[in-house]
This record gives sequence, C-alpha cells and structure tokens, in this order.
Amino acid sequence: MKLEKILDRLGSIEKNSFIKIIDNIISKNPKNKKEIDKILSSSDKGLKSVDNQNISKIFALTEDEFQEHIKCEFQEITSQLDILIDIIIRDGNCIMKQDWFSRLYESEIKNLKSKIKGLNADFENDKSELSEIRKRDYKIYKSCLHTAYYNDIENNRDAKISSDELSIILTLAKQLGLSQEEVKLINYSILPIKKLDVLEVIKGLKNIGVIFYSNKENTIYIADEMVRMLRKIREKEVAAKFFRRTLKLLREPIINQISKSHNIDRKLSYSEKIEGIIKEGVSFKNLLLDDIYKSGSTLTEKKKTLNELCEKGLNISNLKGSTLDDKIQSLIEHFENTERDEKVGISLDGFDKLLTELNLSLPKVNKDIKNQFELQDEFVLKADFLLDYNIKPRDILDLLVKQDLSKFIKDNGIKQRGDDILNILEHYKDVENLYLENYENVGFRNLNLLKENGIIVKESELGIKFEDLTKVIFTGLGFNVDETLKTQLNTKKDMMDILLNLGNDEIIIVECKTSKERGYNKFSSVSRQLKSYQNVALKNDLRIVKILLIAPEFSDDFVTDCEMDTEMNLSLITASTLSKILEVFKNSKYTEFPHVLFRDIVINEDRILKALSK
Repeated sequence: MKLEKILDRLGSIEKNSFIKIIDNIISKNPKNKKEIDKILSSSDKGLKSVDNQNISKIFALTEDEFQEHIKCEFQEITSQLDILIDIIIRDGNCIMKQDWFSRLYESEIKNLKSKIKGLNADFENDKSELSEIRKRDYKIYKSCLHTAYYNDIENNRDAKISSDELSIILTLAKQLGLSQEEVKLINYSILPIKKLDVLEVIKGLKNIGVIFYSNKENTIYIADEMVRMLRKIREKEVAAKFFRRTLKLLREPIINQISKSHNIDRKLSYSEKIEGIIKEGVSFKNLLLDDIYKSGSTLTEKKKTLNELCEKGLNISNLKGSTLDDKIQSLIEHFENTERDEKVGISLDGFDKLLTELNLSLPKVNKDIKNQFELQDEFVLKADFLLDYNIKPRDILDLLVKQDLSKFIKDNGIKQRGDDILNILEHYKDVENLYLENYENVGFRNLNLLKENGIIVKESELGIKFEDLTKVIFTGLGFNVDETLKTQLNTKKDMMDILLNLGNDEIIIVECKTSKERGYNKFSSVSRQLKSYQNVALKNDLRIVKILLIAPEFSDDFVTDCEMDTEMNLSLITASTLSKILEVFKNSKYTEFPHVLFRDIVINEDRILKALSK
C-alpha cells in the first residue's frame, strides 16, 4: 500500500513518530532542501499541517537521509532489527494484525534457533554436505564476530559491536559471499537470542519510523516505499516475486549448483529449492554475475546467457548497458519500475475474473497463495485485497507449477501455443477498463508505458482514443454525452470534441488535448478554437454553463493565461484528476455528477473528492 494511502487512514498521533524523523532530517539541511522548502512554503505551521500527498513527496526527497537514519539503528546489534525487517519486507507482509505479526515473529525465532542448531552440528560433522571451503568461510566470519562482540568484556565493558567493527564485519561477509540468512544464523549463534515482548517490538519499529501502527484497528502498516528502502538496507536488490520469476527460468542443474553453494538441501523439489534460495537472502546481483553460468564461461558467454534469459524468459528486450554489471543493474531497475507502477497489466474486472476461475479450476490455489504470502485472511482471492498487498496477476501465476498452469488453460479455453502466463494474461484483459486505467498515459502519448501495461496502439490513434475515453468517463459521471446535438452544431471549420447536454438548452463544451511534453502550453491556439465553439453554441440559442479543457498536465504559463481570459467560463482538468473523480463518484451517493463543482480555473481535485465523499 502506498505511503499516501496509509497516511490517509491514520490519525495525527499514529503518524507522529514518522513526521518527527522527517522533521529532524529537514532541520539538518538535507541535499534536497530547496525542493522540500518549496513544498513547505504553502504551509505556515510546518510539516504537521502539510497534506499526506506532500508528506509522501517529502519522504521521497529525504530517502537517502532516512536510509542512513535506519542504518544507524543496526549498530544496536542485539535489537533483532535484521530479524524484524526480514519479516516486514516479505511479499504480503505490508499489512498485518498485531496477533498475526506476533505469530510470524515467534515462528521466525523458533526457525532461527532450529537452523542454528543444524548449522552448529554441520560444523562438527565431517560428513555434512557443507564443503570444506564453505566451512572455512563460516569459521572465519564466526571467529571475527566472536572477537568483535566479546573483546569488550576483556576490557571490563558491556559486550557490543561498534559501528567500525560492524562495518568491517559486513565487508568480510560480502567478500566471503555469505547470504543474508547465513550471516544471520552465524550472528545469532554468538549473540543471545530470545523472543522480545511484541508490543515493545512494535513500539520500537514505530519509533524509528519503519512501520505505522493503528491502535484502533490493531494493525501494522508498512508503506511500499518503505519496503523498497528496507530491502536496499538488507541488500536484497529485488522483491522475492521477481527473484522467483527469474529463478523459474533456470534449469534444475543450475538451481542445484546455487543450492550447493548456500547449504540448501538438493533433495528438495525444484520449487522448494527455489523458495530456499529466496529465503536464504542470496544476492540477486551476485547470482547473475557468477552463479547461473557454467564453470569456465567467458564474459561474452555470460552476457549472451543473460540477454537470452531476459529476452526469451522475461520478455525484456534491449537490456541496457555494455558491461555485465550494467546489464544486471538495468534488470534490477526494470523490476523496481514494475513494482512502483500501480498498473495491474489487466483490468481490475479481469483480475477478479481470473481469480474466480483459478479458484474453480484449482481449489488449492487459495491456500497456496495465503501460505506463500503469509496472509492472515482465510479467503484471499480478491483483486482489491491482493492489490493492497502489491500482489498482481503475474505474481499469482508465477506461483503455479507447469502442470497446474496447463490444467487451468485447458479448463478455460485459453490459447495453448506460446508462453502460458502471457496467454492467460491476454485472455483476461478487459480492453476498455484497461484503457481507462491508463487514461493519463494515453494523454501523455506514452507508447512505451502503454506497451508495458499490455496496450498495443498506434501513436496516430492516441488523440481519438483519449477523446473516446473522456466520453466514457463523462458518461460514467451520469452526463448525457450528446453526439446528435454535437453533429448538428459542428461545421467543417468548428468541430468540438464533446458536448454534454444538461437539458433546458444548457450545455457544457469539453475539449481534449494530448501532449508528449510535460505541461500543455498552447493557450493562444486552443483559446481561438474554444471561442469559435462558444460562438456556434450562442448563435443556436444555447447557454454555455461551462467550457472544460482536459489535458494530461498544464504549464504555469497556460494557467496564468487562462486566469486572465475574460471571454470564456473555462476550467482546466488534468487527466489524472478526472480519472480520480470517476473512481470516487462510483462509490458516492450521486447518480449524476453535480457540475456546479466545476468552478475553479484549475479544478481542485481534493475539494471535489471530499465533496463526493460526504
């Protein structure tokens, strides 16, 4: 769930710790101070009176400093922060009831103790599957950590690890190629580990700003933006769902090779080994740098293998970068952008239909998804519910084994040639809804993003498509989009895009403009057009209640010119605002949008959404 959406749900006291941390960062002159001051300039009472949308923007501007603040907390080595963060950054754990979090925490401590016992046994057992080289690596790291922790006792001080010692220990772990899980196991084989009081744990996490806690709902919220930041701190370059998607493209011998390197039982099934690799915290970058290739592969061969993996397996063409490092970074950035994108790839209706039919064909899929993403609810196959956890259709399909995918495809008459998952997603697209979800991208003529979101369209068609979608939105708002009257009024010279007939000879004229450039700025040409339409309507004895101009964005100069115009009753609406108005209107008490709300020069989104929500 996005930070802004979480903040909208919470009271001021529940946001207080988070706000204090950002306030403290701002007071220390962060690198983006100018941009932050610009946002704060509209508020005379500081950060606390800023709206939630702008708090989210300020958080993004202070991300580097916030990250350093959290890293400092890791210096308290006995805080179990690594254990706790590894729980809250897992896919599906961004919203948790207190009792569910307590259960996950207790289970994590129990599993950790069991694994430590197994690791210690492997140290002593000459016949263990651990190679001698790996045992040596473990012993080196363990000895250094032991010295760093206990050398204080020899000097009559409390046992702890200083920030300098921690920095050296982390560098050592990296050079030895230890996964996060291996580091954690060795750490807690030396450091005392016990279950802390869950309320104290929640309080601690809230105080350092990584979670929000709703006392009223007994619920923990972790913002998507925070999850991405914490993942970076734990050096987990991509979300587990993207790691899984990549690993499933590798042959079993390669998976066995990776499992052997990280002490994962090779007798497990293919899927279990993949989950084991993910849970071990193996570095995605290191995996693609070395682990997935045949022994002795040249750099050219590695690049070729990676390109094929991305193009044929992940459908990512033209991976950027000349070096192997650059290509891997480009793939990581692709996954980051995919995760940030709120688009689902198919329409919400399509997602719901997919989940319903999955449940009919594969009844066990509900339990599998619930367990995989550690969800508390009993029935989880609901599109809105899963999207709150940032779980999208592709993430669900990635969990299905080949046999189940084949059965589902046959049961539902889905095309069988080609890539199974892409065929399923194509089958459940609802084109109109998918276009509406990409309304702003159509306005910006963003062909690349439209393609990524499953829409193939010619650039020459985007202007008409934007106009058609605007008609659909106004129809959805309860207006009479009158094509007949528009045709009667239009001439060869003056052709208005949309006419809304309010009855009693009253109309609203709507003009639609797409623009590749940020900020639509052609006021002189569009104003001539609109004045011509106005004259045509007035000659036909029609009263123009309002003229609306819809575009993806307006420049400051355009807005100023509009404010200075005295001849038209003109209002500007961005595509994003119009889209949000429709969403809120659907759940409002109104059957027809009260057009009197269209009274600003630039339509005030917040005011209209609040009015509709009353």
